[in-house]
Amino acid sequence: MTGTGIRLQAPAPGWAIDADVVVVGSGVAGLTAALRCTAAGLRTVVVTKARLDDGSTRWAQGGIAAALGEGDTPGQHMDDTLVAGAGLCDEEAVRALVTEGPDAVRRLIATGARFDKDDSGTIELTREGGHHRRRIAHAGGDATGAEISRALVDAVRDRGVRTIENALVLDLLTDADGRTAGVTLHVMGEGQHDGVGAVHAPAVVLATGGMGQVFSATTNPAVSTGDGVALALRAGAEVSDVEFVQFHPTVLFLGRDAEGQQPLVSEAVRGEGAHLVDADGVRFMVGQHELAELAPRDIVAKGIMRRMREQGVDHMYLDARHFGAAMWESRFPTILAACRTHGYDPVTEPIPVAPAAHYASGGVRTDLRGRTTVPGLYACGEVACTGVHGANRLASNSLLEGLVFAERIADDIVAHRGRAGEPVPHPAPLALPLLAPSSRTRIQHVMTAGAGVLRSAASLAAAAEELDAIHGEAAGDSGSGEHKAGVPGVESWETTNLLCVARVLVAAARRREETRGCHWREDHPDRDDTAWRRHLVVRLEPDRSLDVRATATHDFPPTDAAVPAPGAARAPGAAAARTAPAAPAAAWAPEASEIPEAADAPEAPGTPEASGAPSTPAVTEPAAAAEAAEAPATPADAPREP
Repeated sequence: MTGTGIRLQAPAPGWAIDADVVVVGSGVAGLTAALRCTAAGLRTVVVTKARLDDGSTRWAQGGIAAALGEGDTPGQHMDDTLVAGAGLCDEEAVRALVTEGPDAVRRLIATGARFDKDDSGTIELTREGGHHRRRIAHAGGDATGAEISRALVDAVRDRGVRTIENALVLDLLTDADGRTAGVTLHVMGEGQHDGVGAVHAPAVVLATGGMGQVFSATTNPAVSTGDGVALALRAGAEVSDVEFVQFHPTVLFLGRDAEGQQPLVSEAVRGEGAHLVDADGVRFMVGQHELAELAPRDIVAKGIMRRMREQGVDHMYLDARHFGAAMWESRFPTILAACRTHGYDPVTEPIPVAPAAHYASGGVRTDLRGRTTVPGLYACGEVACTGVHGANRLASNSLLEGLVFAERIADDIVAHRGRAGEPVPHPAPLALPLLAPSSRTRIQHVMTAGAGVLRSAASLAAAAEELDAIHGEAAGDSGSGEHKAGVPGVESWETTNLLCVARVLVAAARRREETRGCHWREDHPDRDDTAWRRHLVVRLEPDRSLDVRATATHDFPPTDAAVPAPGAARAPGAAAARTAPAAPAAAWAPEASEIPEAADAPEAPGTPEASGAPSTPAVTEPAAAAEAAEAPATPADAPREP
């Protein structure tokens, strides 16, 4: 058995349905996987936390990156992705993304997605940070995600895919051999099913999105509470690179006390020529990077934070007054409306901006087929760590990653379709102490202060101590007080999941003692390839502690290696070749011909350099939130592996 035995406190399922595959999430990744599985004849069920179109995908403004333009090639796209990833991208995963991406976009268009075109009928392409060419396709000016979501939701409904909306997935079901056997879930409100139930299936696809709500200010919607990562950890899956949280450089600044989802000012605004300036109108990014405002996001975010610290202010400005009213209204109508709603008019004044939590580059560790370390459990989209993003996601690669790896997952499920084993109860399951919903804001404040854009040993240690205290108050609830234990329900489950991912993130950020990509350690300001060009892999143990290990090199170990029972000795991630994709399933949409054919594939890169670094010993970190760990966080002077 590979699971932990740890489960959320919840009533026993009162109903159950059977399927061949259950997809959790209804963004670009989840719906693409569901459509492809359905087209192959699999009984597919989509479970989504709100409505079908309420996930993160519809909030994506900039667009989807692919080598579609004249003169562009997958090789150039790959180069830009590898540079942004700061030495931690998996090159095979990136190659799959950039070579399969153009055709995946064509299939998306054939499904009904309508991208913006010029007068000749050619798809319009723009630039964003880190891209050396115009390769970002957009829709509705700055409403690309909303258009992609509309097209996929319409296709799901047209094809009669079974959906369960307003349902929070709780935990993974497994059979006697430790293989996936479905999920438990709680349906909110009345409908065909209500309360806690189960979907029995031999394949589960996690496409639950990100964890942005772990911070006070984020571009993520309220549903992004890290549920998929928390579920995977409890199921015994490994997560990786969770310390790499991308903070979007240009989020509309609504005041230092603003909380929750904040309006995004797309990178495409800078791609079209907007300038970052301080209060005196000085373009402070010029000279910091060859691409100035179009440098990779981590560099721009750091540049903004440095200037803010130098001047003792809490925001900078984005100046695009030279666009004029017509361009703002046609190219960026959503952003224009959001700014005006909050009292700013970008046509006549600079926009106040500051970084905010935006995207998790890490997540549930997968191979090139989207398989996790738990047999039958897959992950794609923001919840997954495919190796594409490395230490920092290249702008607009996220929608493309969702498309490409969802198709790969569906192909693998079809190629290895099986029957679900009978779910079995775990021996003496450990019910987690649920947090009261009031703890949510406290967690967010702790994470913003201690694990935000600027991190240090001191700030992370303080965050770990406070997160332990929050958990301890729930575990030892006296029945009174603001932070008493919660009772089973959506808000308590979400808050418990948030604490889980918060503690995992802090544990990994403490361990990585360098600055790389979007992980910025003020006490370790330099990148250290000798000691740290490797991944941190985290696993939850049955005693509710976290096993945090570094891989031996910058390569991921395979996910299909024999996974020992929790507590058994394991090698610390020796590098190995990752698995190749399965034969493709039947396409769920015809090819489209309105985009130029993909350019030549990139040449195979040279043999990865040998790390030469020794393997590292296991070190146990305190458990992730929903885990009732009593042990304190690893102190700053404790032994650490490189």
